[in-house]
Amino acid sequence: MDYSSTTTNTTTSSLFFLFLLLLSANATGIRRPAKSNSPPPPPLSLPILSPPPPSPPSEPLRFGKNGHFKILQVADMHYGNGKTTPCQDVLPNQISTCSDLNTTAFVDRMIRAENPDLIVFTGDNIYGFDATDAEKSLNSAFAPAIRSNLSWAAILGNHDQESTLSREGVMRHIVRMKHTLSKLNPPVSEAQDIDGFGNYNLEIVGVQGSKFENKSLLNLYLLDSGDYSTVPSIPGYGWIKPSQQFWFQQTSLKLKNAYMKKPQPQKDSAPGLAYFHIPLPEFSRFDSTNFTGVKQEGISSPSINSGFFTTMLEAGDVKAVFTGHDHVNDFCGVLSGIHLCYAGGFGYHAYGKAGWDRRARVVLATLEKTEKKSWGAVKSIRTWKRLDDQHLTTIDSQVLWTKSSSDVQTGCWREA
Repeated sequence: MDYSSTTTNTTTSSLFFLFLLLLSANATGIRRPAKSNSPPPPPLSLPILSPPPPSPPSEPLRFGKNGHFKILQVADMHYGNGKTTPCQDVLPNQISTCSDLNTTAFVDRMIRAENPDLIVFTGDNIYGFDATDAEKSLNSAFAPAIRSNLSWAAILGNHDQESTLSREGVMRHIVRMKHTLSKLNPPVSEAQDIDGFGNYNLEIVGVQGSKFENKSLLNLYLLDSGDYSTVPSIPGYGWIKPSQQFWFQQTSLKLKNAYMKKPQPQKDSAPGLAYFHIPLPEFSRFDSTNFTGVKQEGISSPSINSGFFTTMLEAGDVKAVFTGHDHVNDFCGVLSGIHLCYAGGFGYHAYGKAGWDRRARVVLATLEKTEKKSWGAVKSIRTWKRLDDQHLTTIDSQVLWTKSSSDVQTGCWREA
């Protein structure tokens, strides 16, 4: 996000609200003007019209033989040009030696420490205004994930398209990279005219050899929350549009139906997690009394509420939402059974707070043991953060959801 944030939540009448959504549903993205003391941004490239090459067949994402599936979230790397790109908001003794390479080193450290099953990059992967070659910056930003040989996925923020590639061009470059599970958008058969780029879902199936080995036990929804409003009368950031919400509803229903069918038919939906860049207006419903973590800046959500939180509530499967965008917020609180969680700022060429360590969020889903000592459905979903300090300190461990309770309150957990 920019230094100046827009933090308003506007209640509109239903007719006016629908009118605004219809205006914006098929709009294309625009660039936010650079600050007056910044050089003019480079021109965007023309959209790439050829489809990405088909992905080679690959093994599905799967829970490990220990019944675990771990996700590392990396938010707001803001990668520029590498070692020549200086850090922002670090201590005086760090300035002379700090660059984008510190961001790369942090990704490497997190991969070694957590050994995740999946890495999810939640936007502002590069900082377009300072990245002179978008392709090179993207390649460098995702290099640690690629050389780790781990599966990874990415979505866009509000700054990724401000260099030498359009928003579509950035996503098309990402989907061609090694080991990525990123998708440009759903197949035309599922969503013919969907707003944005990088709307897709990922399914995590059960342990190999168990009765759930071909059934998705955890579903991830990744969405493009846009960059800036395309409606002149509405200031501020973009939002998740009706076309995206319709795709989400249809996908959620399809996954629920599959989960409730043989083999091993279940009574309800598998738990889901949603990842996108810009926080929902509902993030402003929290204060220090009802969340875990810190809130050190305003909530930079869209200035209108497009209703996606309600859409998730109605679908019933999403247990937690994970965003970035506001770098010095890292809190996680529960609202109507859905946890709304920031990752906290990760990148060193992103604004932050000197002396407040960069950080990353980890999510761990654990399966239950069946009566026959095999692995069953998801039993619990937990989260914690790690700091980029000397010891990669773990903080703010929480239970987000358990199978026995669909509305776990924010709190700490301890291993039995």
